[in-house]
Amino acid sequence: MTIYTNVPLEVVLNGMNEQPGPFVDIDIAGIRMQIVPVSPGIGRIVRLLECPLDTYLKPEYTPGTLIAYGNKGE
Repeated sequence: MTIYTNVPLEVVLNGMNEQPGPFVDIDIAGIRMQIVPVSPGIGRIVRLLECPLDTYLKPEYTPGTLIAYGNKGE
């Protein structure tokens, strides 16, 4: 792969060797999603795993959105 950019190589490759996560799979209102916990009871949506197709059009479920989830061991 070739990349042409005026951005320094250190910035482009920053974080390349870091592992993402930890990911947690939760169910909220019949929507199964993968999140990264940010603080107790709050997570950032990574992706939707199982849901109705119209859920993808709802802005509250877009990746990167913070969402509250119960502390029930989810």
